[in-house]
Amino acid sequence: MNNTPELKIGIVAVSRDCFPEALSVNRRRALIDAYTKKYGNTEIYECPICIVESEIHMTQALEDIKKAGCNALCVYLGNFGPEISETLLAKHFDGPKMFIAAAEETKGNLIGGRGDAYCGMLNASYNLKLRNIHAYIPEYPVGDAEACADMIHEFVPIAKAVYALENLKIISFGPRPMNFLACNAPIKQLYNLGIEIEENSELDLFEAFHKHDGDKRIPAIVAEMEAELGKGNMKPEILPKLAQYELTLKDWIEQHRGYRKYVCIAGKCWPAFQTQFGFVPCYVNSRLAAQGIPVSCEVDIYGALSEFIGTVVSDDVVTLLDINNTVPTDMYRQDIEKTYDYTSCDTFMGFHCGNTASKKLSFCEMKYQMIMARTLPEEVTQGTLEGDIAPGEITFFRLQSTADNILRAYIAEGEVLPVKTCSFGSIGVFAIPEMGRFYRHVLIEGGFPHHGAVAFGHFGKQLFEVFKYIGVIPEEIGYNQPKSVRYKTENPWG
Repeated sequence: MNNTPELKIGIVAVSRDCFPEALSVNRRRALIDAYTKKYGNTEIYECPICIVESEIHMTQALEDIKKAGCNALCVYLGNFGPEISETLLAKHFDGPKMFIAAAEETKGNLIGGRGDAYCGMLNASYNLKLRNIHAYIPEYPVGDAEACADMIHEFVPIAKAVYALENLKIISFGPRPMNFLACNAPIKQLYNLGIEIEENSELDLFEAFHKHDGDKRIPAIVAEMEAELGKGNMKPEILPKLAQYELTLKDWIEQHRGYRKYVCIAGKCWPAFQTQFGFVPCYVNSRLAAQGIPVSCEVDIYGALSEFIGTVVSDDVVTLLDINNTVPTDMYRQDIEKTYDYTSCDTFMGFHCGNTASKKLSFCEMKYQMIMARTLPEEVTQGTLEGDIAPGEITFFRLQSTADNILRAYIAEGEVLPVKTCSFGSIGVFAIPEMGRFYRHVLIEGGFPHHGAVAFGHFGKQLFEVFKYIGVIPEEIGYNQPKSVRYKTENPWG
């Protein structure tokens, strides 16, 4: 199941009629050559029409890139550019768009060959705001062919995420569990983002599950699970039920995606799930995440959304974890303090019952859920995938509609340390610079819940641009600020 988009960026050069059109034509050609040489040409399409100050040319270019199958747009100011036509092109193109501009090439050609795109970018940005058009403009959007090629390549994961969200449906099952109001967020902002949501009852899911009793595909899924788990298959007797549940979710997706191309799930996992289904769904959730279909726990709708964004941006598996517990003092002193440049408050443990994909764990065992087994028979709590999360760079992040129905986000880059957790579940020892202050003045002050999405690698730059593009006010995007930068709510006297 292909659950993330392939991107094709239409590159349209624009030209002001009082500047030489050849500037835009030649600079576009140099840009295409530079991109192809460095990154190949599978992601880009060169529109052969060079737009002058004409709405007619704008419509011709628009039709051309649509016909070519482009789902993203790059408006390239080869010279000053026609501010009306170029922004109308962005307005009428249905998909993510970016604006970049050409730098001057040589001091020997600053009379007849000066393009003034440095100035034109200012007019373009002003006109975009006049028309309320969201477009990606790089940090420094003016450059030579090679620099502009790099800008377009940096746009790729951002554009993929924006396009994917415009074509996303979130499927949820059941209300949030009691005492989990933190995951109960207003869904109005989903519609503002253009996302569809289908909310279902747990009974609907239960009925669909039993319609898969004896499904002929179950043995094949069981065999896949056995191969994946290997020696970690501690509860083989539960695999047929887990396979049946996986098939139930996949069939539900295909039968309910409707007109949407991409899907993620906010699933129910307790309190009645175990006693009625006879297992917990954690391992299945991990498998779907590994297949590019994030499934959040505890019907966390914005958690599922965050996971999906991370999947598209990183082009890799993500997970959803509780920002869970502190690192014990003896563990910090013995395993971290003398080896890593982190304070005790920079470290914490990220945990969930067993939803992290096996490829992101240092080792794994499929077993029972210890917390639930304290109050339930152990046999109905089987199905978690447990192990220490593999060490390496991570980005902890979340997009959330908070209690006041404002769209907020946070992003923090850090790492999982190669330290034994000595605990249970899908769990790791995380280190994020200035985590203690971030915890207090972003997570607590911003009203964020305990769930955070984890991408495996550093993707803060891309996520920040995605959040900005979809309408999160930059001031509402929290990050782990260095010591030299004080949070607004931070006591200046410490």
